Amino acid sequence: MLKKIIFLWLTIAAIPAHSQSLEAPKIDKEFLDKIESLAPAKAKIQAPKRKLLVYSQHTGFYHWTIPHNDELLKIMAKKSGAFEVHIAHDIESFEKKNLKQYDAVIFNNCNPSGPKRDLFYDLLKMRSSLSEKEIEAKAKVYQQNFMDYIAKGGGLFIMHGAITVQNNDMEFSRLTGGSFDYHPKQQTIHLKEVDKNHPLVAAFHGDGFTHVDEPYFFNNAYKEHNFRPLLYMESKDITGKRDQAHDDIVYLAWVKRHGKGRVLYSSMSHNIQSAYQAELLEFFLDGIQYVTGDLKCDDSVMGK
Repeated sequence: MLKKIIFLWLTIAAIPAHSQSLEAPKIDKEFLDKIESLAPAKAKIQAPKRKLLVYSQHTGFYHWTIPHNDELLKIMAKKSGAFEVHIAHDIESFEKKNLKQYDAVIFNNCNPSGPKRDLFYDLLKMRSSLSEKEIEAKAKVYQQNFMDYIAKGGGLFIMHGAITVQNNDMEFSRLTGGSFDYHPKQQTIHLKEVDKNHPLVAAFHGDGFTHVDEPYFFNNAYKEHNFRPLLYMESKDITGKRDQAHDDIVYLAWVKRHGKGRVLYSSMSHNIQSAYQAELLEFFLDGIQYVTGDLKCDDSVMGK
């Protein structure tokens, strides 16, 4: 515990309270060895090896941590033996036949462009000779394919900015648990457990999680609280908020059901430096086991 506290203070002290970005570390042997040393050696639940589709294509804001997350997930998969990853960037990933291969999908900061905020539309627009009307119709097909995949029992792990994949669509917002509204500049955030006894926050040992990140605020389905919250920040601790009323508590990680499927949202993935704490990698692995259906826990709706 003492080493953890010292590490946190050294990390935070080295970073300005408000900065637009942290420097991206090189994906070299030093980085890979560091993640390897921190990744969990095994999963909590013994289960068949699961097959995960990691979708890492963006069309809007580029999070430099995308390739780092790809490597992190590959290391976690190999070290724990709990899952295998298949990294994808193409629109055909959302064909029904392809989705059926996977136990779960990870959205790795796959932000669409604004103001439309429709990843499926963007992907078709980038490389298609279809008309605008045909693109819009086909985008809706891909969206429905994915929503049906989750409803029929698939899993979805959403990393940070990927909450925006279909940000303006209320039906999709209800699948994910909310839509992105805005964020102030990066700053130190102390996340606290909603229920310290919940198995999906066991990695934090009741101490919460402190890191530098973008403090997200949400709208659309988020206002319905149709999820089971895991971690929260206190609005009063966040500077640079818009001049408007905010809830005292803002949830930054949650789980929920969608039909027969399971969804986990984690805001903690803007900077790879957050993963230099083993607790976060353990939380990620537990979350993967939740969305694949192996780790059972309370995911009942909190409600308004």
